[in-house]
Order: sequence, then structure tokens, then C-alpha cells
Amino acid sequence: MRRVLVLGAYGMIGRAITRHLLEQGHRVTGFGRSIREARRAFPGLDWYVHDMRTMTLPADWLPYLRDIDVVVNAAGALQDGPRDDLTAVHATSVAALAEACATHGADLVQISAAGVAPAAATHFFRSKAAGDAAVQASGATHWILRPGLVLSDTAYGGTALLRMLAAVPAIQPLAMADAAIQTIGIADLARAVSACLDDRIPAGTVADLVEDHPHPLSEIVAEIRAWLGFAPARATLVAPGWLLRLTAGAADVVGRLGWRSPLRSTALRTLADGVRGDPATWAAAGGPPVSGLADTLALMPARAEDRLAAGMWLAMPFVIATLALFWALSGVIGLLRLEASAAILTHVGWPLWTAQLSVAGWAVVDIALALGLLWRPMARRAALGMAAVSLVYLLLGSLLTPALWADPLGPLLKILPGLMLALVAVPMLDSR
Repeated sequence: MRRVLVLGAYGMIGRAITRHLLEQGHRVTGFGRSIREARRAFPGLDWYVHDMRTMTLPADWLPYLRDIDVVVNAAGALQDGPRDDLTAVHATSVAALAEACATHGADLVQISAAGVAPAAATHFFRSKAAGDAAVQASGATHWILRPGLVLSDTAYGGTALLRMLAAVPAIQPLAMADAAIQTIGIADLARAVSACLDDRIPAGTVADLVEDHPHPLSEIVAEIRAWLGFAPARATLVAPGWLLRLTAGAADVVGRLGWRSPLRSTALRTLADGVRGDPATWAAAGGPPVSGLADTLALMPARAEDRLAAGMWLAMPFVIATLALFWALSGVIGLLRLEASAAILTHVGWPLWTAQLSVAGWAVVDIALALGLLWRPMARRAALGMAAVSLVYLLLGSLLTPALWADPLGPLLKILPGLMLALVAVPMLDSR
């Protein structure tokens, strides 16, 4: 039994590694930056809560390495954003961690990615390469594992994008159909980490973890579609390059508002370039075999919640855009038509200035909620706020202007679908 610190222990990869190491009898401590997410993932686990972006010196890491034999670094981000700094998380902090491990005498298992290189096309791969180089130069006992496209019971980045594409009914949108992808199942990745901890893999090994043969992206999407239980597509809609660039650009823009869309340019560029690796090094090191795509999916049955999640990922941009537009226009129209809106209240006896002040105040609330929904850190609270304000509108409308229930245009009735859509958005906005 070894005492293991898993960085990013509630992420897609870190969660599976943590679960596997616990099953193997290791004593695991988790590390992440959100105590809420940590406790949701593993309520009974010991946790350190800190932000790796600020841990840039070996001294920052040493207090967390007390009583730790080995560190597994499964932390990472796909693209820079308000909460993500790739250079800090993948390179600067990892260099400090590796030096601290060398000083303390802890081993380090670095989860990298197949295709990393100092001159790679994306900042994701370049920053990962810098972190790998720092680990190799640190003097710490280490293993660097570079998985291909990771298939898991949860999804993030490229795998989330594939599930979203597979959820489109009837028609299969597709681009980069011939891009070559090598996958690995999350169970195989967790077993690879365990093999390193058990010293079955020589220290210093740097190996790609990929299946033996690549698949075209079109085949992988079709396999995931079948795995999720969706009907085969009746036709394929090939997205032109300009539409792909436009989509990635839009996703990058909303990424600056905190939205970690799987359509961001890094995910699309990674898939376009292909996800390739050489399985020979891992095999030569005595590593356990990596299953092929078909076997990975067969050993990881899709559940009803997987199909639901794929559909929710597909619907989520439209739900958020609809809510934001609805509430913003509601507020703007209320301000532009202030006198007409206030007339409804003056008709039931309100003074004009009070009616106008009330209409203007609630219009500002509507606009504020729309803007809050677009800012990812506030989005869930904004959706709850929309539901609460909708209930207030229904209550006040019923008390002050009950005749509106019989209005042919249904101004009060139309609040109900908006209320329901806001409530539907709330679970969609859970970060994991």
C-alpha cells in the first residue's frame, strides 16, 4: 500500500484513477480547487483544496507532500480562460511540483497526452510538453504517461464533443471525417497508473498509451452513436471549413466568459490533427495491453444517464441562448415601452410614477439576469434567479392584475414555459 496524492482527483481522468487506487488498497488523498466538487466526487476522501495556478515554487508544494509516497498528476485544462491558465497549470506548477518531489523523495506519475511536442500546433500540447520536460529534468523518480483520446463513463473536451455530435437526431453532422484517432479506455489508463505505482514499469518510462490501430473520426462517432443507443444517422452533413472556424471562434469568445465548450478551437484542432501515438514503448516496458475501441465500449456499457447527458450537451447552448435573449429583450422592451407597460398598473389604481418605477426596476432585473446567465460563474445562480423572479411575476400578476389570466395574448400564461426552461437549465449548469 502506498500513500498517493492525486491532483485533479475529481476530474474525468483523476476520478477514475482515484477510484481504482482505492480499490487496490492504496491510501489516497485528493487535490483540487473546489471543495464542493471534491466532496461530491468522493465524500469520504481526505482532500487538499488549493489552486495550482498559484503554486509556482517548490516550497508551495512541500507542505502537501508530507506523508506522501507518490503523486499522480491528473490535473489539467483544455484551453486558457478565466479559470484556466495552461502555462501555469501544465508547466510552471508542474516544474515546481517535480522539484518538490525530488527534494521530498516522492515519486511522480505525470498524466500527459499523446502528441505533445514543444512545437505543437496548440498551446495545450506545447504547455504539456514543457511540463513533461520539467519532470524529466527534475531528478524525481517519475513516469510520464501520454494517453490518446480517453473514453470514459464521463466526458470532457474532445470526448464530450463526440457525444454531443452523436446525439444529433437523424442527421450526423461531421467534419474532419478522415482524422486518425487512437483511443484508450479510462480503465486501461487507471491500470497503467497502478502498474507504475507497483514498480512493474521501469522508472523514467515515457510512453504513449494508445490502442494498436487508429480509426477515422467518422467511425468513432458512429461507434459512440451506437454505444449510446441512438438510431443510426440517415444522412451525414459535412460541415465546411468556414463553418468549423466560425463555430470554434464563437466557442472561444464564450470561453472568455467562463464557458468550457467542447467546440473550442483546441478541441477541434486536436481532432483535426489526429490523436496518434506509438504503443510500442509501453509494450516494451511491460505495460498491460490497451484495449481497442470496440472492446473499450463493450466493457463500458452506456446508461440512460449517458444518453440524457449527451442530449443535454447538445441542447444546452440553445437553452442558454434562448433564456438570455428572452430575458434581455423582456427588459429592453419594458424600458422602451415604459408608459404602455406602466398603464397596466395605473389601470388598477397605481400612481403613474410608482407604476413606471416598478416597471423600470423589474426591467433592469430582467437584463441583469440575462447578463448573469452569460457569465459562466454566475450562470446557475442566474437561472435560479430567473425561476424565482418568474414566480414573483406570477404571484404579483395574479394578485394585482388577475384579468391578465384571461387575456387572449396570455401574458401570465407565457411565464410558465419560461419558468420551466429556467429550471431545466439549472441541472445543465452543474459543472460536473
